[in-house]
Amino acid sequence: MAAVSQSLKDHFLMATPALDTGFFVRSLTYICEHNETGAMGVVVNQPLAIDLANILDHLDLPSPTESVGQPIMAGGPVQVDHGFVLHSGGGDWDSTLEVSADISLTTSKDILAAIAQGAGPTDHLITLGYAGWAPGQLEQELLQNSWLTVPANSDILFKVPCDERLQAAGLCLGIDIRLLSTATGHA
Repeated sequence: MAAVSQSLKDHFLMATPALDTGFFVRSLTYICEHNETGAMGVVVNQPLAIDLANILDHLDLPSPTESVGQPIMAGGPVQVDHGFVLHSGGGDWDSTLEVSADISLTTSKDILAAIAQGAGPTDHLITLGYAGWAPGQLEQELLQNSWLTVPANSDILFKVPCDERLQAAGLCLGIDIRLLSTATGHA
């Protein structure tokens, strides 16, 4: 098994036009883990037709008014019935992965209960499902020009509207991702 030469943990993956079919078209994925066993992340720009109030109701948790309309993201095609909360700060939750000094991923219900009571992290993004790659798979997709990468930015995750996140990440590289094309030509 080849070692990962450079971890993309705490980076964004921006889908290029080479990914023109399937779940990841025009997606922005935040990488939470990347090592010799593979990679795991959550898509942060594909809202589902449900909101936080729906999730809280389903879990029999109180649903404050501010949860109505707060989008839930389609985090990826794996375990779509499981929730993942990407949030600022660590916190003392039952199941948390610290991704960076200021961003964590929690999968336990206690964080949703805290959010419902107004005691959770102020900055949070909730997904159903995640994206996963086997060892070497992400590296192969990068070689095939399926993705562009850039260090993640918490403002893009938590402050930028979901439909503008991919474009904002592209601007971190100095590109307008909407102008990328798979077509080549000769001058």
